[in-house]
Amino acid sequence: MGTPSPRVVLVLAAALAGLSAPRAAYGQPNFIVILADDVGWGDLGANWAETKETPHLDELAAEGTRFVDFHSAASTCSPSRASLLTGRLGARNGVTHNFAVTSVGGLPLNETTLAEVLREAGYSTGAIGKWHLGHHSHHHPSFRGFDYYFGIPYSHDMGCTDTPGYNLPPCPPCPWHGAAARVARKDCYTEVALPLFENLAIVQQPVNLSSLAARYAEEAARFIRQASNSGRPFFLYLALAHMHVPLGVPPPPPASGRGIYGASLSEMDALVGRIKQVADSHGKGNTLLWFAGDNGPWAQKCDLAGRLGPFVGAWQRQRGGSSAKQTTWEGGHRVPALAYWPGRIPAKRTSRALLSTLDVFPTLVALAGAALPPNRRFDGADVSPVLFGWSDVGHKVLLHPNSGAAGKDGEIEALRLAQYKAFYTTGGAMACDGSIGPAEHHQLPLIFNLDRDIQEQEPLDVASREYQAVLPAISRAYAQALEDIATDNVSVADYSKDPAVTPCCNAQHVACRCQAPGTHAAALDHGTERRAVRLCL
Repeated sequence: MGTPSPRVVLVLAAALAGLSAPRAAYGQPNFIVILADDVGWGDLGANWAETKETPHLDELAAEGTRFVDFHSAASTCSPSRASLLTGRLGARNGVTHNFAVTSVGGLPLNETTLAEVLREAGYSTGAIGKWHLGHHSHHHPSFRGFDYYFGIPYSHDMGCTDTPGYNLPPCPPCPWHGAAARVARKDCYTEVALPLFENLAIVQQPVNLSSLAARYAEEAARFIRQASNSGRPFFLYLALAHMHVPLGVPPPPPASGRGIYGASLSEMDALVGRIKQVADSHGKGNTLLWFAGDNGPWAQKCDLAGRLGPFVGAWQRQRGGSSAKQTTWEGGHRVPALAYWPGRIPAKRTSRALLSTLDVFPTLVALAGAALPPNRRFDGADVSPVLFGWSDVGHKVLLHPNSGAAGKDGEIEALRLAQYKAFYTTGGAMACDGSIGPAEHHQLPLIFNLDRDIQEQEPLDVASREYQAVLPAISRAYAQALEDIATDNVSVADYSKDPAVTPCCNAQHVACRCQAPGTHAAALDHGTERRAVRLCL
């Protein structure tokens, strides 16, 4: 490779010295990671001018840095979250598809979470919201590095409620009588109510979806205040229910023109705005707030799905199916992302660095002055120089696994190399019209130049000079990636199921209700009672 020039050495030394400056000068920073669910790249007004419902997020973008080439590590729930909390793809950490209500396992216990590393480094750690990485036994977040947990163990469409909200198809409320519970509804859970946990205890079942956003905001604010008063740095992982269906908002006034999705987007925006306000009043200047999506919109939900922006995956849509959630098209994994840290992260900046949720783990570990877990390889990188505006260089190569649309779950089916996107397998998830794009395997990969074709409409002609010039580099990168994974310390998740592990606070009541109507659940929503109902081990 040759010896670097003295000037290059000086520049690198300055960058490395600066990299440790925020921690050295200000102590260990606080971290707030907000993960939105099924949110589209175009759901932020800062990204897409047609969106008007996100003034607080747009303010966050104006006061921080907006990342326009930022990607989720997978395009469905459990794998995306596992990768964020481990810095490793599902092909390494074992989480390749979603866990179920009856799942015995979860994120493998030999995988180290971000919370475990930060707690060891002296942090108070809290998780609020959706978990979806296993709820039985030691897979519960209380055993995965979090001092405090408040939320639901999986997606909030995976259990009935008395406030079913908006879904497509619509789902009925929880039954009160045994006969009603046996009425099957496609894509609806009718036999077990959705549980709400506080640490190991189920405190409400079914959850009141209408007040869930307010509860999350309340608990997040309380955690931030208590952690700040303790004098310890804190890490808050806030995994929102928004914008996953069912959308639990009251119908907006017809004159607003927002629709149900717009009303829910406004609710999410207000929640993020409140968290920013609380963070600013308890440690402004020493708190990094990082907002991102877990994957793209769930297109089969039609008007209840988010906006893709320009990332429409036109090649796939011409052949049927969706090019959003569950797919390796840009609409499936390119997500909105913002970083805010007054005085540290430049304001009014747009970064085009190729980044991923995989980078959250190694970046926060580095900023905390901690060390990465040994004996494993990471797909994420410490991107502090990009956050601080010292660089706009991200990944050279980024891998995209199948998340349910085509092929084997977790298999690396697409690869990004600079501006080029190569597909070895393509396929579409279910679209609003009910179509599904069949899986197609490509011996010679489809290659798109995203600089010219962000809609992924026309792959390069295999006979073209451009295709022939870039194919060797793509082939090498793909082979090297597969070899790197094959020779790594790889985990295997337990996806076995057992109805006995279903969270249920009272098996004697229909749908596992905790209490008779109007007692504990009503009191909990008004904050007058926080009694643990049932420990779930």
